[in-house]
Amino acid sequence: MTIMFDRTPEGDIISDQHLIARVLSEALSYINYLKGKILVFKLGGSMLEHQQEVLQDIIWLHQLGALPVLVHGGGPYINEWLTKLNIPTRFLDGLRVTDAETLEVVRMVLRGQVNQRLVLMLSQMGGKAIGLCGTDGDMVQAHIADERLGYVGEVESVDPASIQGLLEQGFIPVIAPLGQGPDGTCLNINADLVAAHLAGALNAEKLIFLSNVIGICRADGTRISELSDAEARRLIDEGVISGGMIPKVSACLDALAAVPRVHIVDGREPHVLLRELCTDQGAGTMIIR
Repeated sequence: MTIMFDRTPEGDIISDQHLIARVLSEALSYINYLKGKILVFKLGGSMLEHQQEVLQDIIWLHQLGALPVLVHGGGPYINEWLTKLNIPTRFLDGLRVTDAETLEVVRMVLRGQVNQRLVLMLSQMGGKAIGLCGTDGDMVQAHIADERLGYVGEVESVDPASIQGLLEQGFIPVIAPLGQGPDGTCLNINADLVAAHLAGALNAEKLIFLSNVIGICRADGTRISELSDAEARRLIDEGVISGGMIPKVSACLDALAAVPRVHIVDGREPHVLLRELCTDQGAGTMIIR
């Protein structure tokens, strides 16, 4: 057997057996901590092409005793179908204007394409998953957010009973971000909001946003592994967090009203969830309340 060597920060030479032992020792404490804890993952539509390793990490975390719940988006796929069907795409303040015709496409894509694809992939990889959307079992109650947006909802309440039942039965719930209006109308809801409200209703330990950035960075570009909500707000005020990162971090800060810890990780990175949740250094940024 070939023995590989590395050096500690102090310059001492250590063998690969010691490295393995150190890594396992570090990971075991996190694994024990996560056992029985509900973890809500939000997978954005732009991240779906990188989903295989993300789903594998979720399955492994489930096998190690954590209780994962996956909420997904699907914006790029919705845009693709709207283009195919010659239905105009319009946005207002970053939210999709959803008329009756667009809503039918949103429902078709989120439930019939993206949700079922994720469930099938989890099953093929050895997971035990069931797909739902917010209208199933009156899970997500909502109202019209803004008449100008059409059938776009603002979450009023979440009934987590169906999700809790699936978790108790050993399933990984996969949730499409739709909700039910007061008159029974289906509403299109921002997936970040659904994930945050669902995490709060489930008393989740963590909410993890899988994005296309490595996390929150300092002015010199280095990643910040952990910071408080107050520190995050200060970085926004100072302009260190700017541009497209502001809405991402704002969504995290809003979610901290419901959960104690929110993470931003780069869903394109290999096995980013295991590295973020089971190592000291992490792979993204954790914001704590």
